[in-house]
Amino acid sequence: MQPFGTAAAWGGIIMAISLAGTAPAAEVTGPTPFGKTADGTEVAVYTLKNKNGLLAKVMTRGATLIELQAPDKAGKLANIVLGFAYVAGYESDRNQYFGCTVGRVCNRIAKGKFKLEGKEYQLAINNGLNHLHGGVKRSFDKVVWKASVANTARDAVVRFSYTSPDGEEGYPGAVKVTATYTLTDNNEIRLDYEATSDKATPVNLTNHSYFNLNGAGAPSVLDHELTVAANSYTPTDDTQIPTGKIEPVKGTAFDFTEPHKIGERIESLLKTAAKGYDHNYVLTKRDKMPTFAAKLRDPASGRVLSVTTTQPGVQVYCGNFLQGQKGKDGKTYAPRSALCLETQHFPDAVNHPEFASIILTPGQTLRESTTWVLSAE
Repeated sequence: MQPFGTAAAWGGIIMAISLAGTAPAAEVTGPTPFGKTADGTEVAVYTLKNKNGLLAKVMTRGATLIELQAPDKAGKLANIVLGFAYVAGYESDRNQYFGCTVGRVCNRIAKGKFKLEGKEYQLAINNGLNHLHGGVKRSFDKVVWKASVANTARDAVVRFSYTSPDGEEGYPGAVKVTATYTLTDNNEIRLDYEATSDKATPVNLTNHSYFNLNGAGAPSVLDHELTVAANSYTPTDDTQIPTGKIEPVKGTAFDFTEPHKIGERIESLLKTAAKGYDHNYVLTKRDKMPTFAAKLRDPASGRVLSVTTTQPGVQVYCGNFLQGQKGKDGKTYAPRSALCLETQHFPDAVNHPEFASIILTPGQTLRESTTWVLSAE
């Protein structure tokens, strides 16, 4: 595999949420205690807020977005991301990567195996026959990150950092990673990722927030309209591992080049391994700066989420395996009641030299940018 090229320079997923109005300076409050992990580690929450009503809460466990309050077309605020009220929920089997930072490698690796520099590595098998989202005990979503407030003159900033030691979850190299959340006075939320390693190692980071723009706990996301800037996707085998092919979406249920309701054509996918949409789209017009990737619209509330990114792909997952678990405020998270738009490099890229490389080598810095823009109409 070739190392990262300049056109796909790694670094920070940037999430920007842009709302109408003139924003005063944003502020951070916290840390606020959020409970302890099973091993007794304290977990804290930071709240980023401005006077326009935008509010985001982030947690040190997993550098996780646990709440996002956004206005609808009438100006009414609602939390639009799935999550729990206490850290115990995130440590339970009810948690399905809600809002977390995923790594070292998001998505799937076939049979948990890959070869690098002549050596074969075996990772945990935690998703059928495959490895998923970095492992089972010390993946990035499950560790408690260090946090610091790093405000600028106008912006509210919380920076999370974590050093993953050599061999953690079976991966080579010690990896230093930061995830920085910034709320600006222009109603932007940015999440910047940076990572370095002292050995060659695969790294593929994403954020795993589940959205329902009608409010977390609304019964379905199938009535949301979705547009994806992708003329092709990576088909998978019956264990959801890419075949290595890149196929056109035209004429298939995967075609969202024009807006369609998520539930409009989903029936044809219900008998597949994914049980609906859980597929990587090959995005068009990639650049060093974030480029349009997707748009999600809820006709009922009028909320619109637009996504731009420098990443080459986006995993569209409509919550097929949600369990009806109880979340924050007693809300029930039914199957297909939320959508993830996970900007990323392609699944199992470490085993597909035809895909853009996810190998981070000494002397390189991983950088990536994603922008989320929220509006109402």
